[in-house]
Amino acid sequence: QPAQSQNRQALYVPTGPASALPTGVLFFLHCISAAKERLWMASPYFIPDQSVVDALVLAALRGVDVRIIIPERYDMMIMYLAALSYFPEIEHSGVRIFRYRVGHPHQKVMLIDNRMAWVGSSNIDNRSMRLNFEGNLVVRDEGFCKEVEEMLLTDLKHSVEVGPEDYYGRSLLYKLGIKVARLFSPIL
Repeated sequence: QPAQSQNRQALYVPTGPASALPTGVLFFLHCISAAKERLWMASPYFIPDQSVVDALVLAALRGVDVRIIIPERYDMMIMYLAALSYFPEIEHSGVRIFRYRVGHPHQKVMLIDNRMAWVGSSNIDNRSMRLNFEGNLVVRDEGFCKEVEEMLLTDLKHSVEVGPEDYYGRSLLYKLGIKVARLFSPIL
């Protein structure tokens, strides 16, 4: 079926280490702070820097529905362990993390309320925010946001919410592995 012609407001946002400012981190922080009601995101890697963690927690504390979809199965165990290391910091804030159980999703997307969404190459990790050249297409269009919402709702149906047992119910050796993985998070 041929694509329908549509008129949507869109902006391509490139980020990378050649910028004078940390554009990757600033892009994430701006998107998080712009949310008034909802901030849903999906990323194969969730290893944010502390400013992004703080912004997510603040968004949840001001009443924003913050949901993050990450894979249940990682291609590298250290990435999975590092992602779990953030749970104790955010567990009481209202930020909800879901593990996608059907395969290994590789989408990078964020839905901000019903008015803006972006898709692109940026993971929620330090490499994407500070070290890699990335690009994201930001779209301000309710129709596009509805499509992203439907996609994320489908993904949430195939996901399970991370709970205290995912961290606290693990063995001491496993928790040690999580802490060691966190040490490497700035370069993951």
